[in-house]
Amino acid sequence: MRVITANVNGIRAASRRGGLSWLAEQGADVLCLQEVRASDAQLQQALEVAGLGGWHVAHTEAVDKGRAGVAVVSRVDPVRVQVGVGPEEFAQSGRWVEVDHATPHGVVSIVSTYVHTGEAETARQLEKYRFLDAVTARLERWAALGQLAVVTGDLNVAHREDDLKNWKGNLGKAGFLPEERAYLDRWFEYGDWVDTHRELHGPGPGPYTWWSWRGKAFDNDAGWRIDYQIASRPLAKVATAATVGRAATYDQRWSDHAAVTVDYDLGT
Repeated sequence: MRVITANVNGIRAASRRGGLSWLAEQGADVLCLQEVRASDAQLQQALEVAGLGGWHVAHTEAVDKGRAGVAVVSRVDPVRVQVGVGPEEFAQSGRWVEVDHATPHGVVSIVSTYVHTGEAETARQLEKYRFLDAVTARLERWAALGQLAVVTGDLNVAHREDDLKNWKGNLGKAGFLPEERAYLDRWFEYGDWVDTHRELHGPGPGPYTWWSWRGKAFDNDAGWRIDYQIASRPLAKVATAATVGRAATYDQRWSDHAAVTVDYDLGT
C-alpha cells in the first residue's frame, strides 16, 4: 500500500500548477491531502481533471471557507469514515478525517490531518495544544487496541534540530516550541508510534518538506520537516520505503510543501 500525504496549499491552485497530475502519476493507493480549501464539488472537479475521478473521497471542509480542509482519496472504498477528533470545537474545523481500509493484513486506519500554525503565547497557540491533546488521546486509544494505523499530514511542528535548517533562529517560535516538540517526544519516544519517514531515511539534516515561497529559501534548502506519516508500531514494521517529492527547481513547485510517500507491505 503506497500512501502519499501532501499539503496542496489549495487544491485548485495545485491543479493549475500540475500538482494533481503529478500525484496521479506516483502509483499511490491512498492520497492524503491537506489545506484543500475547496468545496466537495470543487475537489471532485480537480480530481477528475487529473484522472482521479473514479477514486473514493472522504473530505471535510472548514466552516471558515477558504481555510484548512483535509481529504483521504483512495482507490478502494473505505469501510468506515470519521470526521473530526476530540472535542466539539474541532468538529467542523476541517482538520481531521480518518478512514478504515480492509487489507490482507487486516483493517488499516488512515488519517489526513492539518494542525494549524499557532503563535507563541496567544490563544491560537493554546488551541493548537488542545488539538494536539485530542490527537494524543486518539493515538493512545489505537495503541491500546494494537491497531494498524497511520496519521499523515502537516503537523506544523518540527521535532528535532535536524528537522529545520535555521533551528537556532526559530527557538521560541511556533513550530519549534519545546511544548510542541514534547508531543512528538511522547508519541515517538515514550509511546507506540513511529515517525516512518525519519526511521526509514535515517538521520538528517532534512530532508525538509516545507519552504517559504519568499526569497531563496527553496534554492538554499532552508526548509522545515513538518509533514509526517506517523504509523502505529505494528504498521511501521511493514513500512519499506519513504521519499520526499521535492521539486527539481523553484519554478516546478506546485505547493510550498513537498509530498511524503511511504510504502507499506501489506501482502496481496
